[in-house]
This record gives sequence, structure tokens and C-alpha cells, in this order.
Amino acid sequence: MRIYSKILGTGSQLPERIMTNADLEKIVDTDDQWIRDRTGIEQRHVAGDGETTSTLGLAAAKKALEASGLTADDIDLIVVGTTTPDLVFPSTACLIQKGLGCRGIAAMDVNAACSGSIYALGVADKFIQSGQHKRALVIGAETLTRMVDWNDRTTCVLFGDGASAIVLEGSEEPGVLSTHLHADGGYDHLLNATVGVSTGLKNEPNGGLKIRMKGNEVFKTAVTTLGRIVKETLKANNMKKTDIDWLIPHQANLRIISATAKKLSMDMDQVIVTVNKHGNTSAASVGLALDEAIRSGKVARGDVLLLEAFGGGFTWGSALIKY
Repeated sequence: MRIYSKILGTGSQLPERIMTNADLEKIVDTDDQWIRDRTGIEQRHVAGDGETTSTLGLAAAKKALEASGLTADDIDLIVVGTTTPDLVFPSTACLIQKGLGCRGIAAMDVNAACSGSIYALGVADKFIQSGQHKRALVIGAETLTRMVDWNDRTTCVLFGDGASAIVLEGSEEPGVLSTHLHADGGYDHLLNATVGVSTGLKNEPNGGLKIRMKGNEVFKTAVTTLGRIVKETLKANNMKKTDIDWLIPHQANLRIISATAKKLSMDMDQVIVTVNKHGNTSAASVGLALDEAIRSGKVARGDVLLLEAFGGGFTWGSALIKY
């Protein structure tokens, strides 16, 4: 008998501070219309004093647990997708575990950039399928604005901070039908951060940590790659495009989202879009969109959801879920 991972509850947390495109106009050579036309972004949330990746993730986790009707003591696995951990170690998952008070259970971080929540979901799903774990917290959390170069108008307009969480439980009823994870490090030069622990920090503000991206090439590769993984996911489940009720994509760019929907022959009314309000929150974004879709009542029990993401590495992944 197959064990599925069933979604019991979701949650999300956004920093209090909102930075609009008009705010950005005051600090960098850009304008609201330029940002909207190229990305669909209108505003993003920016972490303030006392707000970190782990505090945002902890708040999202508590909301997901509340929605699921469980407590932290019911969880036996925490997997956090993040590329902006509070510390090198302990992991962000361990810090969130400490905050929840569920000591002793397995807790780990997964770094797959913007695909982090899909990777974390895939990891947790496999542990639940194995029978080794019964209930898992899957968290995507980021504070990307802490590594943004506010002088680079091609990147600083894109990113925001936030966290999302999903509670999974083993079930005989269909839930996560399949996950598909991929990576190709040969594209590392198109999207990366410029420093690290092993390669060394620089004698510059923030240690020289900055996001660098060749936007046009990333866009073209993302659209093509996401089109392929959509086909792979449907084929693996012997399903047709019309079997999907909702597309819940990584919220990086409205044009990428629209192109993916077109490949699925889906109307944009069947696509969950939050990029206008959140910007690109990397590993948090798919979960943020999922939580909003569930809490707004758009997504109902029994709906078939296609989650997908593409990020630096390059990494990409998908999850097909019967909610």
C-alpha cells in the first residue's frame, strides 16, 4: 500500500516593512512603469531589525500548525528551503526547531535557491513515503534583501523577503502524487552570489555579497526548462493538461509565469499570482502563493495543483498534488 504525503495546513509570514516601486525610484535609477512592464512587481516586503530568515520561518510554521490542528509535538521532521540562512551553522531548521520546542527530531536545510521549497517538499515527501516519518514541516524562508546590491537596478527591484510553511502527514489518500527535481551547475555563471565561506569574503560592505544575474538568458532558459518539466510531470502521472486545476508557480517574473501557463494551455484565472505583492521571495514564493490560494478559498479539497520553480544553480523542480 502506498503512503502519500497529505497537506494538512499552510502558513506564511511577511516582514512588516513594504517597499513600493515608488520607494525604489528614490534610491536607484528606475521607475514604477519600467518595473511593472518587465516583471509585474508592484511592491515587496523587506526584513527589518529583529526579522531574520528563522524568525519569519518560525512564524509561518506556527500558522501552518494552527491551520492543521496540530502542535509542534506532533511533528517529527523539519526541512527548510533557504539560500539565506541566519548562520552558517546551526542550520535555520535547527533554529526554527528550537523556537517550536520540538527538540530531538530531524531538522535540516536544503539550498536550491528559488527551487528550495520544491526541493524541501520532495525530500520530506520521500521520508514520509518511506514510513520513517509521519508528519513533516516543510518551510521556505528567505531574507534576500540582505544580499541585494541596491545600486544595481537590474536586480534590486526583483527581490523580497518572506516565509511559507506546509504541514504534511502520511496518508492512504492521494496527496503529493509526484515530485521532480533537477539541476545543472553548468549555468552557474548566469545567476549567482559573488562570495562565500570557502572562496572568501571581500573587504567591502556586506563582505562583497551581491546577487549577479544575466536576466535575458535566465528568462529564456527558465521558460524552456519549465515547459519540459511540465511535460515530464504530466507524463509520470499519465495525466493531461486539462487535468490540472491550478498552476502555482515560483513568483519570479509575471512574464515567465504567463509563458508557463501558455504552455499548459491554461487561462491566467487558473494561475495563482502573488509576484505583484511580494516580488521574488526565492524559496518562500511557491509556499506563499499556495497559502494565499488556500486561505482565499480559491483552492478547494480535491483540486489538482501543479507547483513548479526555477532558480540559481540552475535548479528546477515540480510537485503534482491532489489537495
